Amino acid sequence: MADQEFKPEWAQKDFYAVLGVSKDAPAADLKKAYKKLARENHPDTHPGDDERLEKFKAVAEAYDVVGDPDKRAKYDEMRRLYGSGGFRGGGGGGGFNLDDLLGDRARAGGGFGDMFGDLFGGGGGGQRRTGPGGQVRRPVKGSDVETSATISFTDAIDGVTISLRLTSDSACPQCSGTGGKPGTKPRICPECEGAGYVVAGVGGAFSINETCPGCGGRQLVYDEKCPTCHGSGRGSSARTIQARIPAGVKDGARIRLRGKGAAGENGGPAGDLFVAVKVSPHRVFGRTADNLTLEVPVSFDEAALGAEIKIPTLGGAPVTLRIPAGTPNGRTFRVRGRGATKADGTRGDLLATVAVQVPAVLDEAARAAVEAYREATAGKPLRAGLFEASQS
Repeated sequence: MADQEFKPEWAQKDFYAVLGVSKDAPAADLKKAYKKLARENHPDTHPGDDERLEKFKAVAEAYDVVGDPDKRAKYDEMRRLYGSGGFRGGGGGGGFNLDDLLGDRARAGGGFGDMFGDLFGGGGGGQRRTGPGGQVRRPVKGSDVETSATISFTDAIDGVTISLRLTSDSACPQCSGTGGKPGTKPRICPECEGAGYVVAGVGGAFSINETCPGCGGRQLVYDEKCPTCHGSGRGSSARTIQARIPAGVKDGARIRLRGKGAAGENGGPAGDLFVAVKVSPHRVFGRTADNLTLEVPVSFDEAALGAEIKIPTLGGAPVTLRIPAGTPNGRTFRVRGRGATKADGTRGDLLATVAVQVPAVLDEAARAAVEAYREATAGKPLRAGLFEASQS
């Protein structure tokens, strides 16, 4: 169950009544009532029914509070104080009116929400910022940034550090990210009531907090928008960063660099940078998983009589490959440890495939030798098996 910051209006809500249970109902009864009501009012089974949708949201909100033992205990205490007059005015009781307090909160910032800010994990920790008038502003994580990079085949095998020139979202330099015209004063966002988020159902028995569309999570709105960013609070900035592409990266891989995206707001963390990698093909080598591939041309006599030949490796010294006598065209030999780097730091293999070459032109001596070979093998027809198999 996700934590939520305290909302002042919860002081006036009876979550037990929303769930249809008594205040001293055990946790099992709370859960049972919640599941029943959530199922009856689920938006997936009642599409377009706004009344049931609102009921579903109310039930989810109620259970999010009283369904958690710690939250429930604090909520009960807060309700006890409210019901006993500790937060009401009049009658010489020495208290004060909650509605007045909420009004003060809107005028001066903080108020009741700050007083009980730690009720649901939203206490005044060092990560929160205040805006004009002391209004508490929630940290907002920066946006993620997407870019692409093309590297050579060799760099993909060995790894490489590249420079990336990025143009990313940043705080508007004119209004410093507030979205308001410089010199004007903000007011609390009426859509989220200064929370910076709204509660939305996501199906099943769950709900999530979404960034408020009215204020973009900034909690404040301006009647006069910044003329530079038109109220978005965002601008753009160009920067160059160094990114390490790990050894063995594959074509099409997507690398995540944490904290290298757009800057956050109100002390929030920066977003992440995602780099889509494109690997240029090599004119000699290919790749299959963590293995490199190589087509090796050999002559007829080398394949027929056997031979030892030199073949290249990527970025290393050549190796000797022994071709046994009678090697057929297309046979693949494995050279261990000369492939791409794996995730565990070891290397794959080099797969060398034999391609027997047929000469396009023969000189007189070569032709005589081939004709002699034909005469020597005339009694051994190669295609007799094809005709036998075609009759079966």
